[in-house]
Amino acid sequence: MNVRDSSQTILDRIYDESLALVIEARNYIASGRPRDEAGGDRDALLLVSQESMRVTSRLTQVMAWLFCQRAVQNGEMTPDEALSQRFAVGGQKVCLDDRWHDDTRLPDGLLGLLERSLSLYTRILRLEDMQRQRQRAAL
Repeated sequence: MNVRDSSQTILDRIYDESLALVIEARNYIASGRPRDEAGGDRDALLLVSQESMRVTSRLTQVMAWLFCQRAVQNGEMTPDEALSQRFAVGGQKVCLDDRWHDDTRLPDGLLGLLERSLSLYTRILRLEDMQRQRQRAAL
C-alpha cells in the first residue's frame, strides 16, 4: 500500500466516524433530551443550547474539510486548492473553547458529544497542519 492509498484509507475511516457522529448528534439534539435533562433552569437551558451549537459547529467544520479531501481524491480539486485559506478548517475560537465541558448542568449525552467532537476537530486540525507542512516541504 502506498502513501496515497494509506492516506485515503485513513480519510475514509475518519469520514465514516465523522458522519456517524453527525447522525448521533443530530438525533440526540433533535430528540429534545438535552433540554429535558436541563430542566426548567433558564441558565442551564441556555448553556445546553450554546454547547449543542458548539458540537454542530465542530462537526460542520470537520465535514466541510473532509468533503474537500474527497474532492481532491476524486480529481475535482487540486491539493493546493484544498489547502487554500478558503477551504481551511475554521472556527477555532468557538470550536476549541472547552471551558464549559465540566459544567454539571450539561447532560451526560451532550458532554460525550462535546468530548468526541472536540477530539475529532483537533485531529482534523492536525491533519490539515501535516498537509500544509508537506506542501511547504515540497516547495
